[in-house]
Amino acid sequence: MILCDIGNTFLHFYHEGRVWKESPQKILRKREDKIFYISVSNKNLEALLNICPQSINLAPYFTLDTAYRGLGIDRIAACQTISDGVVIDAGSAITIDIMQDGMHLGGYILPGIASYLRLFSGISERLRIMPDLSLDLDLMPQNTKEAISLGMLKSIVNFIQEVSKGKIIYFSGGDGKFFSKFFKNSIYNEMLVFNGMQKAMEVYYEKNS
Repeated sequence: MILCDIGNTFLHFYHEGRVWKESPQKILRKREDKIFYISVSNKNLEALLNICPQSINLAPYFTLDTAYRGLGIDRIAACQTISDGVVIDAGSAITIDIMQDGMHLGGYILPGIASYLRLFSGISERLRIMPDLSLDLDLMPQNTKEAISLGMLKSIVNFIQEVSKGKIIYFSGGDGKFFSKFFKNSIYNEMLVFNGMQKAMEVYYEKNS
């Protein structure tokens, strides 16, 4: 049994304790194991179905108490595992979801680090600069590189600090481990989405046994 979280950039897999990612252009042919998936990208979903057409969509087996319209299935999966706290998936976009007493109160979306860099490059060639992500957040920028680096970092970190309101913050995603170090009340868990998928699998087997 393999789990697959299909994102806009990569396909993320879980199998027997191992987590890895593959690009849709270089996806490896898998064994005949059953693959359970969720997807936010129809295009990348095709890459999975091409190698495993019998894959099973877990989306119908999730339930989340929320008034939010259009909540991505990856966000739903991650939030299913947290009763109280802030759930953050830091990837190409940064999604921030607030959970309280098992209810999803709402959430936010910010550009991720890579998205910020593309934005700056599109504004001016002079802003096509690789940032220094090791800078102290209290530093007053004295050059363009520092200005870009801290403008980007502080806009993300300060926003998360403001909306978390002292709650425990659960990070996942490619940049989740990096951002988690800015918060004392944070936990990095690359398995958040997969843990939610495992709960949905239990529902699937109950309904199909």
